[in-house]
Amino acid sequence: MKLKIFGLTIALLFTVFSVETQGQTRNPFLSASPEELGFSSERLQRLADMLHSYSEEQKMAGGVALVLRDGYAVFYESFGKLDVESDIDMPKDAMFRIASQTKAIVSVGVMMLQEEGLLLIGDPVGKYLPEFTQTNVAVANDNDGYDVVPANRSITIRDLLMHTSGFSYGYGTAIDEWREAGFLGWYLSDRDEPIRDLVRRIAELPAESHPGDRFVYGYSTDILGALIEVVSGQSLDVFLKDRIFDPLGMTDTHFFVPQNKANRIATVYSATENRGIVRAPEPGAGVGQGHYLMGPRTTFSGGAGLVSTATDYARFMQMMFNGGEFLGQRLLSPTTVELMTVNHLHNIEFRPGVGVGLGFDVVTDLGARGIPGAVGDYGWGGAYHSTYWISPQDGLVVLFFTQLIPATGSDIHGKFRTLLYQSLIE
Repeated sequence: MKLKIFGLTIALLFTVFSVETQGQTRNPFLSASPEELGFSSERLQRLADMLHSYSEEQKMAGGVALVLRDGYAVFYESFGKLDVESDIDMPKDAMFRIASQTKAIVSVGVMMLQEEGLLLIGDPVGKYLPEFTQTNVAVANDNDGYDVVPANRSITIRDLLMHTSGFSYGYGTAIDEWREAGFLGWYLSDRDEPIRDLVRRIAELPAESHPGDRFVYGYSTDILGALIEVVSGQSLDVFLKDRIFDPLGMTDTHFFVPQNKANRIATVYSATENRGIVRAPEPGAGVGQGHYLMGPRTTFSGGAGLVSTATDYARFMQMMFNGGEFLGQRLLSPTTVELMTVNHLHNIEFRPGVGVGLGFDVVTDLGARGIPGAVGDYGWGGAYHSTYWISPQDGLVVLFFTQLIPATGSDIHGKFRTLLYQSLIE
């Protein structure tokens, strides 16, 4: 795609100048007309109309969508309400609980440590976290129970990155043991216990499968968070701030939200059977609104703990799209980005046409996947129904933030993707 670049180049130079002389701006992404970026304005309006209709029809409260092409913002829309009951419109700088979108950031942190020669992803995890030197696995037996047996090999850091460690979120063969230990589900932000201590206790529980046998979604990235703490000598929150958030200008990304930003946190809603929404419970009644503001501020969950904004997370995504660099700040080499964004799940089942890299899923077969996109697209999502993907082939960085849990029956992701791609005309 060839852009009409004269005006865009002047604007880009002005933006880079302002970033270098005044500090990182809140939104560094230049806007351009959709036609200059290969989109149809008329067709993009269909996408905007659909998003607004979903909030008006109470299929969701609201959200923020941001689409970049080759680093330029082609679509940036807030819609619906930050809080329905208070009738507060959704601002573009709203803060969202991003849950498992935390995993990609922590995975980048691990790869940065590899680039510095402090670890190798082929290393056994027990080299750094001794409690993982020998782990156990729950294996179902013929008596409607299970036996606990030694794992057939050591878990590697790469296993944690690609979710083949065998450690789940507790909902498996040994569910009773995981429940008794207090480890059912991904949510840890209400704990008053450092992640390093939590991970020691997780290591004592029987895993769901032997390392490398299959994809098991669970606490692997939380274990990586503890690994970062041990290898770097910093707490996870400090490491991420010093090494990723500050260099990229991600000033609104936190494990626990500062009090002066409380009015920007989007309220969580839940889908109901009749397709309406209800306000999720307040903190203390399960996940609900969560403890991201008033919690103990002790557990830094590398698997699901961060809160962020659309433009903050887009800075991180654009860094990956750029091969590890953003606005003069290089976090990774292009070869490391390439390694992270190819399929590592050979001979292990995941989803049709989709594999798993190091912190992301990766499209391997467009026809088998069956939805619009391109081979090589990579991304992930979060429990509160946020999603994102990066398309090197199409030059796209796409982010959709909302707060809907559970999102039972919602087709917003499919509609969003379809209406975005129908507006891409070159």
